[in-house]
Amino acid sequence: MNTSTFQLIIEIIQYLFFGFAFSAILSYIVLAIISAIETVEYMKKNSFVNYTEILSSTISPSISIIAPAYNESLNITENVRSLLSSHYVNYDVIIVNDGSKDDSLEKLIKAYDLVKVDMLINNQIPTKPLRAGVFKSTNPAFEKLMVVDKENGGKADALNTGLNISTNKYVACIDVDCLLLEDALQKMIKPFLEATDYKVIAAGGVIRIANSCVIKDGKLIEVNLPKKMLERGQILEYLRAFLLGRMAWSKLNGLLVISGAFGLFDKKTAIEVGGYDTKTVGEDMEIIVRMRRYMEEKKEKYKVAYIPDPLCWTEAPDNYKIFISQRNRWTRGTIETLRKHRKIAFNPNYKSLGVLSYPYWLIYERLAPVIEVIGIFYFLFLIIMKEVRWDYALTFIVLAYLFTVFFSIVTIISEELTYHQYKKKGIGIKLIGIALMEPIVCHPFILYSAIKGNFDYYFNTKIKWGEMTRKGMTGTKTT
Repeated sequence: MNTSTFQLIIEIIQYLFFGFAFSAILSYIVLAIISAIETVEYMKKNSFVNYTEILSSTISPSISIIAPAYNESLNITENVRSLLSSHYVNYDVIIVNDGSKDDSLEKLIKAYDLVKVDMLINNQIPTKPLRAGVFKSTNPAFEKLMVVDKENGGKADALNTGLNISTNKYVACIDVDCLLLEDALQKMIKPFLEATDYKVIAAGGVIRIANSCVIKDGKLIEVNLPKKMLERGQILEYLRAFLLGRMAWSKLNGLLVISGAFGLFDKKTAIEVGGYDTKTVGEDMEIIVRMRRYMEEKKEKYKVAYIPDPLCWTEAPDNYKIFISQRNRWTRGTIETLRKHRKIAFNPNYKSLGVLSYPYWLIYERLAPVIEVIGIFYFLFLIIMKEVRWDYALTFIVLAYLFTVFFSIVTIISEELTYHQYKKKGIGIKLIGIALMEPIVCHPFILYSAIKGNFDYYFNTKIKWGEMTRKGMTGTKTT
């Protein structure tokens, strides 16, 4: 290969990398602008909403909170108390004990005066069989609680059991170790009530990180900033994703995922599509894509809604081993979902789902880490070949870093101007400091996790789920 041809190839590759980077930055800016406009509009409209009417009305839509539990003995009693504290009239709580090997069931029986009851279950979705059976409380104070003990089948299987048992119109699927705010249900049901000429099939809200927060009797008492950089970095990451991303995708009717920590679904549609997929580790994303695909193929008008209210607080990984395992799982779940529903890709028959949402997730979520690593190796190759224009290279690196920091600072300002959850003096300045450090300290681990997730998906078939060890909302440690 002669020199001119080699130089031409290098120039083409560099333009491709530049084009990808420019389009990614442009998409983030556009999504942020749309999210900001929608959030302001939502808050204006929301200021006139009387939630006490939804709270007190006996004709409010019926909701079942479904919470899978596996070996949650250390915190199960407190967690269930939190779910039973909702300021909503027409709801019940279904705890699905998914074959726990500890004394979770025994603790629930003792704490909530549970007794075994006979119940005819409509098994519309195949699931693992029951173990000890179905339990309800003899105490009128806990009449909304039902506990189902079944053989272990995983989170998706446990959620499907809850779908089978629920007799309500809507189901709120939540991780049992998450803290659900008392007004979460009446805020989440609002998009379903507002729909007139279309059907809302699912809705999600903002998930916040509870690490270092003070929680007592199932209630959030004090919001604190964690001490570890990894935990603080995840706070910024969650804020960016929820405040400057998902609100825009909801407006564009292109939302492909609702956090598995908390989401509200139209039960009829969820059952019609076959419930959660037990063969994927990304069941929360996969069921949304399948429900959307189902509605598109039926030619029905629908929406996956999203609201910017902080509704649920969850515990994030506080060490890198667990963090990498979690992000590895997220990557594999994304790959599985996009691959399973590849028929949608760039297909105008699926409207915005096919020509906007799927391509974005494929290019900027699925392929972005791979492209970034290829870019790193390409840069190293240029160094070896002494083909680097250091003035251009350093300018590009600095601009990329500054944009990342700028985007995080915009997110922090958005949080301060809207819901302002971090009220303690000096936290805003600390968050800006975290924004400066996060691209250097946290991003390499996110990139490594994504690449490892790709490798495990294609080459390590024994990897299925991964462990998530938590310290618990009350300070104790649970897995």
